[in-house]
Amino acid sequence: MSTKKILGLITILFFGCQSSNQTKTIKYSVKDFFNNISIYGGYFSSSEKNLIYSSNESGIFNIYEVEISSGSVQKLTSSDKESLFVRSYVPESNDYIYSADQGGNEINHLYLQNREGETVDLTPGKNEKSIFYKWSDDNRFLYYLSNKRDSRYFDLYKMKVDEWEPKIVYENKDNFSLTDISNNENYLLLSKSVTTSENKFYLYDINKGQSKEISIESGSYSSAGFSNDNKSFYYLTNADNEFTYLKKHNIETGESSVVFKAKWDVMYSYMSKNEKFRVIGINEDGKNIIKVIDIKTNTYLDFPSFQGTDVTGIVFSESENKIRLSVGSSKMPNDLFVYNLQDKSLAKLTNSLNPLIDANKLVEAKVIRYKSFDGLEIPAIHYKPHNASNQNKVPALVWVHGGPGGQSRMNFNPLIQYLTNNGYAILAVNNRGSSGYGKSFYKMDDKNHGEKDLQDCVWGKKWLQKQEYIDTQQIGIIGGSYGGYMTMAAMTFTPEEFKVGVNIFGVTNWIRTLKSIPSFWEASRRALYDELGDPYSEDSIRLKKISPLFHAEQVKNPVMVLQGANDPRVLQVESDEIVDELKKNGIPVKYVIFEDEGHGFRKKDNQIKGYEQIKDFLEFYLKSPSSLNVN
Repeated sequence: MSTKKILGLITILFFGCQSSNQTKTIKYSVKDFFNNISIYGGYFSSSEKNLIYSSNESGIFNIYEVEISSGSVQKLTSSDKESLFVRSYVPESNDYIYSADQGGNEINHLYLQNREGETVDLTPGKNEKSIFYKWSDDNRFLYYLSNKRDSRYFDLYKMKVDEWEPKIVYENKDNFSLTDISNNENYLLLSKSVTTSENKFYLYDINKGQSKEISIESGSYSSAGFSNDNKSFYYLTNADNEFTYLKKHNIETGESSVVFKAKWDVMYSYMSKNEKFRVIGINEDGKNIIKVIDIKTNTYLDFPSFQGTDVTGIVFSESENKIRLSVGSSKMPNDLFVYNLQDKSLAKLTNSLNPLIDANKLVEAKVIRYKSFDGLEIPAIHYKPHNASNQNKVPALVWVHGGPGGQSRMNFNPLIQYLTNNGYAILAVNNRGSSGYGKSFYKMDDKNHGEKDLQDCVWGKKWLQKQEYIDTQQIGIIGGSYGGYMTMAAMTFTPEEFKVGVNIFGVTNWIRTLKSIPSFWEASRRALYDELGDPYSEDSIRLKKISPLFHAEQVKNPVMVLQGANDPRVLQVESDEIVDELKKNGIPVKYVIFEDEGHGFRKKDNQIKGYEQIKDFLEFYLKSPSSLNVN
């Protein structure tokens, strides 16, 4: 993942939806929207008869298993405190591996769960952060990453199935990021960040202890897997191109060749188990486009048609006879399907949309573009309420994603749908510096944070004001993480522009945030400093200049702040201090703290409480005639 996304929002909480010719709106409650189900994963059992996945149906993420033939679902865990995210079945077993942290602190451990009810913490170190990587080609070993040796660096370990004793494979003393390992365990692919948009990429020979740089030209590089014969590997790069594309590298000859290019970024690519199919994920204007290539025939695999929805992700079974499909849209949360390639049968396994909600009454997202202050074209995703018209003008919100290098995408977002259902138009701005629109656009906010990207948001407001169905006096701004920073920057440095601001765990003091980066981000620290500024250098002058906390006296309009007490990215003190300063200055401010959340709110009860209060805040300060008329 790009380091520009380090402060990013958990996407499960945020993005999606827009317009229709219908004018009648059915009002749904906040509970209705958050009684939709969010799903993570969907992995085949060895028998390929079942899928295992995580769902928040119970109010928090637990683990479920569904029988493909019957659709029968079994809830496997009953956590009421921590979210559990399944990573895989144990090969040739019904046991499984899952990951969980503590209260959102992001110190994830890996757990083995057997069907007799025994849970084993495989990575029990108190401050050990562990990341599931993959199973060995023969399914005998679990590979994973852990920082238990040194909190700053992730080493590669393996555990033999049934023994579960860790053995180090690669000791990372040079601040690399491991991106892949060959099936024969002879080679590693290693990455080292230079900037947030450039990294060095190496092929490392484990037996010889030697590395060879692949990244001869500057750019971004990432792994797309080794071949089964260990003679080559695939990688993604934009080194000589505006957008990321797929290449193949021959280890013996050292030559690379182009495999696949598109007019947009190739986000990922991988081969099915026996290399019968290649999967390619493309970020096409904020929407996932999935292509599957039959290697033998060099033809694209056809998926079944899903009316009004799209395939957003897939997983092949080991036999390559079945595919798990994730299918959703801006109006529909993702559901799991299994498509049988042999008999062409399709089984729908989940029903994520609350049955009380009619998807046709929700708003479909629409991509628009507008010119910013300097003529630069800014992409955005617009959600127009069904009842909005020239005769019924509605309030609006500029929505800012996390990152800084994140992207608002065409996904289902319950909060956006809830606000839209309550009559708020949304413009989700992909300001300069956002990913998905080429490397030049991506780098445009470097050392310009809170300045040019903020103006992109202001000019997004200007676009809204030109729409005949918008109440031009009722426009606010909302965002989380870096979007929360942009919200506070807008309220501070452009105090006349937005009537209200909703800051969801946003940075307000860049000097503190950059100095308090968690140790397990060490591999990205220098790159992040390169983009944002080094708080230990003269850059601190600029960082203080763009930090809302030091200029809080400029804020004129009401602000709402939401914060998780266990957030390791944006510390609670950030929100505490800005709230105190606003109160001192007599600014109306609403502050909501969740004691059991981190960077992103996972528990449904907290989502319902927090987002209902967002709506109430907006109803009073943005929509209500009794609110402050400051524009």
